[in-house]
Amino acid sequence: MCLAVIGKVVQVGDDKALSDVEGNLVNINIQLTPDVCEGGYLLIHAGFAIATMEEEEFFETQALLNQISRVLDNVQ
Repeated sequence: MCLAVIGKVVQVGDDKALSDVEGNLVNINIQLTPDVCEGGYLLIHAGFAIATMEEEEFFETQALLNQISRVLDNVQ
């Protein structure tokens, strides 16, 4: 199973962006999402931004992922 992660754009370069993913700064290829801007939100898979997200969607997704993580922690 493949899983995408979400991140907030910290800095934008030519074809790359620096993104904050759960407190980790990650270089992301943004060729698939040319409308990326600093302060924006991304859906990221395998080092590529595959979609931009609205702020509300980002925080809703983050809350759901945190909830899933807590459930999985209790199962193990």
